[in-house]
Amino acid sequence: MRKFLVFLLLFSLTQFQAVAAGPKEKAKADPRKDKVLGMLIKNALENYHYKSMVINDEVSKKAFDEYLKRVDYGKQFLLQSDIKELEKFRMQMDDQLSDGKMTLLEVTEKILNKRVAQADKLREEYFKKEFDFSKKEELELDPEKRKWATSEDEAKEHWRKIFKNYTLTRYLAIKDEQKENEEETKKEKEKKKKKVEKKLTDTEMRKEAHEKIDKKYKKIFKRLLERDHIDYMESFVNAIANIYDPHTVYMPPKRKEDFDIDISGSLEGIGAVLQEDGDYIKVVNIVAGGAAWRGKELEVDDVILLVKDEYKAKEGVDLVGMGVDEAVRYIRGKKGTIVKLTVKKSDGSRKTIAITRDKIKIAASYSKSSVITHNKLGLKVGYITVPKFYRDFGGGGRNCTDDVRRELESLKKQNVDAVILDLRNNGGGALEDARQMSGLFIKSGPIVQIKDHRQKIDVLRDDDTSVVYDGPLIVMTNRFSASASEILAGAMQDYGRAVIVGGEYSHGKGTVQAVLDLNRNPIAAMFGEAGMGALKVTIQKFYRVTGASTQYKGVTPDIILPDPMGYTKSREKDLEYSLKWDKVKPLNYTPWKKGAYDMALLKKRSEERIKKSKKYQMIQKSVDYLTSRREDTLVSLNLDTVLKEDEENAKMTKQLKLEEENKEILVSNFEKSLRGNVDIKAEDEDHWKEDFKKSKEEWVKQLRTDAGLEEALYIIDDMVKINKGQKLGMAK
Repeated sequence: MRKFLVFLLLFSLTQFQAVAAGPKEKAKADPRKDKVLGMLIKNALENYHYKSMVINDEVSKKAFDEYLKRVDYGKQFLLQSDIKELEKFRMQMDDQLSDGKMTLLEVTEKILNKRVAQADKLREEYFKKEFDFSKKEELELDPEKRKWATSEDEAKEHWRKIFKNYTLTRYLAIKDEQKENEEETKKEKEKKKKKVEKKLTDTEMRKEAHEKIDKKYKKIFKRLLERDHIDYMESFVNAIANIYDPHTVYMPPKRKEDFDIDISGSLEGIGAVLQEDGDYIKVVNIVAGGAAWRGKELEVDDVILLVKDEYKAKEGVDLVGMGVDEAVRYIRGKKGTIVKLTVKKSDGSRKTIAITRDKIKIAASYSKSSVITHNKLGLKVGYITVPKFYRDFGGGGRNCTDDVRRELESLKKQNVDAVILDLRNNGGGALEDARQMSGLFIKSGPIVQIKDHRQKIDVLRDDDTSVVYDGPLIVMTNRFSASASEILAGAMQDYGRAVIVGGEYSHGKGTVQAVLDLNRNPIAAMFGEAGMGALKVTIQKFYRVTGASTQYKGVTPDIILPDPMGYTKSREKDLEYSLKWDKVKPLNYTPWKKGAYDMALLKKRSEERIKKSKKYQMIQKSVDYLTSRREDTLVSLNLDTVLKEDEENAKMTKQLKLEEENKEILVSNFEKSLRGNVDIKAEDEDHWKEDFKKSKEEWVKQLRTDAGLEEALYIIDDMVKINKGQKLGMAK
C-alpha cells in the first residue's frame, strides 16, 4: 500500500504560490504601495476583526513561523543556516507592515532563489539515469516530523528521495492507467467497436515516468524562480492574517479576481473545492448539485495526483507540486466534456475517476423528501434532506425554507408518524433560512445571537407563531454540518424540539466573514488599475439561545453514532488559530412542551443496537484503519514493498466497503421532490423520465445503505412508542 500524507492543511495558500504558466515580467517592490497596503491591512484587522487584536511583536513572533510555512512549507529548500539568517526578522514583521520596508521579503527571495537554483541542478544530476526502486529506503512526507536540513549534502539526499518518490508514484499511475485502458478496450471489443490503444512495456512506462517527473520539476523550479514581490507580499500578509483566524485571508488583485469568478458560479467544472496540502491538491468540499456530487466517487480528503482531459490534450497533467490556482485551470472545462482524475484515497488506494463537467444543477441541491417505511417497525416516516441553505436574495427566486415547508405539508397529508430532517454534509448558507426554518417547528422565540468585534449582540428571532409541523422530529448532523446547519440544530436542541442524532460533533464553524475591497480607499487609486486587492475578514460570531457558541465545539448530538468520516481532521477545531469556544449571556425562551422523551433511555437503547450492528462494527473498523493510515506518513521507495502494500490495501478496502442494502426499508412518494418541484414541459417529459429513473435508483440505494438513517428510524420508533405511553425495555 502506498502511504500518503493526509493531515489537514492549516491555511488556504501554501508553499507554491501559483502563477500563470510561461514567462512573466516580475513585479518589483514599491515601498510606497507596500506602506499603503500595510496601513489598509493593519487598519482592517485591528478595527474590523472579531478579536480586536493589535498587530505587535507578539503577533509578529507567531506570524514569522506561518511565513516560513508559506514560503517553504515542505522544508525542502531552506537550510537551518538560512532559518538562522531570517530569524533576525521574527519580531519585525509588524514594523515592516507599517513602514513598507519589506527587508524580510528581499532576504527571503535572495535565499530561496539560490536554493531553488541548487535544487534544479540536482534535478539535472539525478535524472541523468533512472532510479533504482529495488533499494530499501523511505521518505517522511510530513514536514512537521522533519527538521530543516543542516547542510547542503543533507538537502541533496532529501531531494534525491523526493524525485524518486514522485517518479515511482507516476510510474504506478501509468501502470494503473494502462490497466484501465486495457479493460476499456476489452469492453469496446465486446461491443464490436474496435479501439486501438498502444500498450507500453514496463521499460517504456519507467522511462515515461522518469521523463515526465524530470520535466515537471524543471517547470516547478522555473515557476518558483519567477515569483515576484507580489507573491512574497501575499505570503507575508497572510502569515499575519492567519494569526487572527484561519478564515481571514488577504487576496491580491489577481486572486481577488479568481475569487469573484468562483462565487459567481459562472465557471463550469466538477463542483469541488480544492486546497493545497503541502505538495498535493486535496478535495476539501463537494459542492451540492455539482458533477462530482452527483457522481459520488470523488470524496473529501481525496488527493488529486493526475488530471487527464482528452478534449485539451492526450497526456495527463501531474498536479503534484502544483499550486491550486494553476491546478484548477486543468480541472475546469466546458460543460459536457470529460475529465479523468487519478486520486489517492485516504486509505492509500489509487483510483481513476471520470467526471463529466457540468454547471451546478441547482435543482439537484434543492431540499427533497421521501416517505420511508420499515417492514419490521411498521412506521411511516417523512424524510427531508436539506443539502444547503439556499436563498435568492435578489427576490422572486426560491428558498429552502419555503421548500421544506412545502415538503412538510405534503408529508402531513400522507399521515407520517414522524419526520427526519437531514442536515448531514450541509455546509450552511443563508442565515435567514436558519432562522425561518427553525420557526417551522416552534411557536416563536429567539433562534441565534450574533456578536461583533464591538461586543454588540444582535438577536435573530422567529416571530411567526404558526407551527407547520409539531410531531416527533429528529435532526441528523455530522462533521460537515456547519454554520447555518449548526444554528438550526442547536436551536432545536435547546428548545427540546428535536432529538439531534449524528457523529460525535458538528463542524464548529460559528463565524461570519466579510470581504473588504481595499481599492475603495481613495489612496489606493494612486496605484492604478492593479489596485490593492481585498481582505476577507472574520467580523462576527454565533451564539445559541443558551449563550454557548457554535464556534469550535459545534453541536454535540443527543444520540451519538459512530462517524464513518471519523478518521479525518476536517473540523474547525483542527485548524490552528481558529477562534475558541466561549459563552455570552443566555436568552429567555420557552422550551417545547408537546412531547417529552427519556433521553437517557433513547440513548441507551441506541447504544445497545449499535453494539450489535454489523454495519457499525464495520464502520468502526474502517475508521480505526484509516486513522492509522493517516498518521503513517513514512512512505516506502521500494517497488516490491509498495506493490505488496497496494495489494493488501485493495483487500482491506474491499472488506470495509459498505454496499449492502437493507431490503426492509421501503422508499416512496418522492417523484415530484426528486425533480426539484418544478413543472416539466411536455417536450422534455421523455428526457425527464430517463433522468428520473437513474435518480430514483440512486436515491433509493443511498437511503437503503445509510446506516445512520437506519438507526434514526429505530430511534423514531422508540420516540413514537414513548409518545403512546408504551414502556420500552432492552433494545433488540
